[in-house]
Formats: sequence, C-alpha cells, structure tokens
Amino acid sequence: MTITVIVVDDQPMVRAGITMLLRADPEIEVLGEAANGKEGIRLARELTPDVVLMDVRMPGIDGIEATRTIVEASGALSDNLVKVLIMTTFDDEEIVVQALQAGASGYLLKHASPTEISDALRRVVAGDTWLDATAATRLVEQIRMRSADSTDVSALLTQREQEVFKMVAAGMSNHEIRDQLFLSEATVKTHVARILLKTGSRDRAAAVALAYRSGFVHPQDPTPQPDQTS
Repeated sequence: MTITVIVVDDQPMVRAGITMLLRADPEIEVLGEAANGKEGIRLARELTPDVVLMDVRMPGIDGIEATRTIVEASGALSDNLVKVLIMTTFDDEEIVVQALQAGASGYLLKHASPTEISDALRRVVAGDTWLDATAATRLVEQIRMRSADSTDVSALLTQREQEVFKMVAAGMSNHEIRDQLFLSEATVKTHVARILLKTGSRDRAAAVALAYRSGFVHPQDPTPQPDQTS
C-alpha cells in the first residue's frame, strides 16, 4: 500500500531533505510541499493525503492551528481522516503537547532516521500514535496531569472523538464502533488512540472510568447499538 504524504515546513532545505528521504521509499509518495500552515491546510483539503508531516513554528498559521483545522475538517468527512505527524525538536515539548491536544497522531524529532520516519508514517496510517521514545514519558505525563485537572472532558475532544468515546464507555469494541459509524477499523483505532492520549488514560478501562467520574457519561445513558444510523 502506498502512503501519500504532504510535507509542511517553512525552511526550504528541511523540506527538501525530508522529501528526498521519503521519495527513497517506494511505498511512500510525496504529493506536495507547503511553506506554512495556510498552504498546508489548502493542500490537505485538495489532495487528501494519508499523512501531513507538520512543522510547529511557522509564520502566519502555525502548526498547531493548522493541525486542528486539518483534523477537524477531515474528521467531518466520515472515513476520510487525514493524520498529522508533528516534526519538531525536543525543546518544543510544550508546543508538542498542544499539538497532540489539537489532534496530531504523534510527533517525530527532526533528526529522526529515515527508518524512524517510515515506521512512524506506517504506524499512524494503521491508526496508532507515534511518540518519540526519548521524550514520550514526559509528554504523556504532562498530558495526564493536564487532563486530570480538567473536569470538562468534552473540551479535550473533537465532536467525532466524543461520539467514539461514548461508545467505548458503553463497552463497544472497535469492530462494533466501525459498523455503527461506517468507518474503517484503522480510523476507529486512530480515534481511540487520540482519546486515550488527550485524556491521559493508560488504557480503555482507565478512559471509561474517567468518562463516568467526570460526568461525561452517566450510568442511565442509553447504550449505543451497533449497525444503527447515528
């Protein structure tokens, strides 16, 4: 399967270098390049790639706002979910947390090897979250602390993620959620991964506990049924 990618970075040399590395992989196709967030949003809308490789610090619309716009727009198109993979440096830790909350599927350090970049792309396309191992623990802990302080779980999630979260809390499997919302299982897996990340939950059980503890769902709420139109 060919993975389609857009590269968004305001530094021409960085863009060119990343594009060259990606094109060396026969299973990756670079559809285009953008020098800022506004161009990245436009290309993502026009070309609908599998993944957008997104820089954070850019003039005009930065990577965080561009990520939020791309994810929310594609999430409204049923099964046409565009993943965003942030490219950054370790010093961008606080901004990376904000980008993950905005809907990014993970992040790469800019000095990542070609193998790491290819692996990350394949993982996020499969619905997983990719976090650089050297900083993942600190990032996840920050998100957990921030999420624990928030009683409004819905403020952390997009509308689609809230819908999926309610089904997870009702005990539905990824397969059942897929059939209910007419999504691919990889897309459902992506939504669940983002829910766990944004709420700082270590697993589905912890997320369900948070859903009830915070009042996001209630024991008397009707259980969503698979194979029904939402």
